[in-house]
Amino acid sequence: MAHVTSRVELYGTSECPYTRELREHLLWNRVAFTEYDVDSDADARHRLLALTGGRRTVPVLVEDGRVTEIGWRGRGCVIDIPAPPARDARRP
Repeated sequence: MAHVTSRVELYGTSECPYTRELREHLLWNRVAFTEYDVDSDADARHRLLALTGGRRTVPVLVEDGRVTEIGWRGRGCVIDIPAPPARDARRP
């Protein structure tokens, strides 16, 4: 029987202590994962919001495209969403 590994993604921020705790948990358990910092990566932030239905809590753990954890052990950090650029009122 072949051993199947899942694709694991961690969405978080460098400032969130719970992202750090979840990362350490994954490393300790030797889980291969890709990490995205949603503060510095706008594309990752948009994927996070799409995956969570607009929830802004990190960390978020995604396995094979499915959210399996929002927050870590009941705790999380709320991300700020930058405001869109102001429109020039003189343009239609």
